[in-house]
Amino acid sequence: METQTSAEFMAPLGDLLLSQQKISAEDLEKALSIQQAGGERLGRLLVNLGFISEEELLKTTARQLNLEYLPLVRFPTSPPLTIGIPTKFMEQYKFFPLSLSDGVLAIAMADPLDTVTIDALRLRTNCRLRVYISKEGDIAEAIERYFGSGSSTMERIVGDIPEGELQYLHADGDEDEDHLRDMAQEAPVIRLVSLIISKAVESKASDIHIEAFEGQLKVRYRIDGILYDTESPPKRLQPAIISRIKIMAEMNIAERRLPQDGRVRLRVLGKKVDLRVSTIPTIYGESVVMRILDRSNIMLDLDDLGFPPTSKKQFESLIRKPHGIILVTGPTGSGKTTTLYGALDKINSPDKKIITVEDPIEYQLSGVNQIQVKPKIGLTFASGLRSIVRQDPDIMMVGEIRDLETAEIAIQSALTGHLVFSTLHTNDASGAITRLLDMGVEHYLAASCLEGILAQRLVRVVCKKCRQEAEPDRQTLRLMGLKDAKGFKIASGKGCKNCNFTGYRGRLGIFELLIINDELRQLILKKTSSNVIRQQAIALGMTTLREDGWKKVKEGITSVEEVLRVTQEEDLEIE
Repeated sequence: METQTSAEFMAPLGDLLLSQQKISAEDLEKALSIQQAGGERLGRLLVNLGFISEEELLKTTARQLNLEYLPLVRFPTSPPLTIGIPTKFMEQYKFFPLSLSDGVLAIAMADPLDTVTIDALRLRTNCRLRVYISKEGDIAEAIERYFGSGSSTMERIVGDIPEGELQYLHADGDEDEDHLRDMAQEAPVIRLVSLIISKAVESKASDIHIEAFEGQLKVRYRIDGILYDTESPPKRLQPAIISRIKIMAEMNIAERRLPQDGRVRLRVLGKKVDLRVSTIPTIYGESVVMRILDRSNIMLDLDDLGFPPTSKKQFESLIRKPHGIILVTGPTGSGKTTTLYGALDKINSPDKKIITVEDPIEYQLSGVNQIQVKPKIGLTFASGLRSIVRQDPDIMMVGEIRDLETAEIAIQSALTGHLVFSTLHTNDASGAITRLLDMGVEHYLAASCLEGILAQRLVRVVCKKCRQEAEPDRQTLRLMGLKDAKGFKIASGKGCKNCNFTGYRGRLGIFELLIINDELRQLILKKTSSNVIRQQAIALGMTTLREDGWKKVKEGITSVEEVLRVTQEEDLEIE
């Protein structure tokens, strides 16, 4: 559509967003009050406040102006190169040339109401214009890709901060609290922190690491369990960025000598997101880690977690037992809590009372009474568990068994007719028995109350967009304990934009389910080593972590390298 955009006779943007239920009346009222004070455009304010995503804003604006929204994937592979428009001009005014045909120049713009730029382009090129609306980031990426500009959004924000500003007041780092607070309230700093968080959410990262080193401030995202370097702000902005995050998490910004923990609830790209924030002092300043808890992405269906059919059937049978203890084991970040939430969701019903004691409460479950541990006031796993026994629950979950006191209360609860779920940090299922005995739990109590132990890991899933298949070589077959390929092929990801060129997109679990039967109870009573218990369980039909991993390799879900990466420690311990 050839256009000379005009703001006349348009339905107000706020009314359109309200009618589409993209924002609430409360969101709009808050944005309008801020707009009156600062004069920024309403749409951009709504995005900066996290009430809507940039894509939702642009699609609504396109409908408002009778334009077409154009995502990056629909940009041409070879834009016109002979129109004589400087790259810096495209960067400054945020547009990208799409095509030139019959005297009509098609462009993508982040702001189609910028009539000054439209008029300047029309005069410069002597062409009629057809305007599309696109994300500012997509336009910047296209300019970088095709014209080699080298200017990023973060660079532009940092460029708004003059050299010498927002730095330490004193060489020893003893800034006063008022100065730190002033730095954190600067508009470029707020935009910079918002950019770091929104990019992480958009990349589906689970954690954001902001680390202080001697000459640099490094930002890294953990995506699908692996840390990746990303664009980082300059070292001089370290105190301002850290102070901004601490204010958001309601921490003491003047205290930089001790570790602190906090929590932030916000909306990013139109989604409700919780951030668990942790700071620790290091030799070159504070290091911050933000765990991203995207409540819209939690998988509560056991079918989505990657359970093999046999293990899933056995696990569902276990979680419906009237009493006993069921443990989920694995290292930090192996999905234990998600599995427990999935189990509770499966058995949650109006006739059951479920109470949990967690640190922290990662996701809120409907119909479940959840208690947040607060050690500072004496509310620990043990004290919380002791109290909820008197609340007449049918099912209890304690986030982690860390000591003998918690273990003994959990066991006593199981012996008095409650079903108890919990987690332990062990490498395999049989190791959980040894861990309980090492804590001081009597072997006869462990034997009588344990019903099942599930060990798990998370493996990355091969990207569906760039997957490729190949015949397994001899070494791969040997690792998998096979003599021939038997018709299956090994899948791997070549790397594409969909998977950030890693070859993987998303994660699934591999599982090892140890069912405690009479034979294994006898071994526990005899204080048999975990290796012997493990070998007996395998003889009785237990599928090990690595065996479940090989099954997923044969099914083309994950790669050999992924299975080896997450199960190496297990094998070293056994050998």
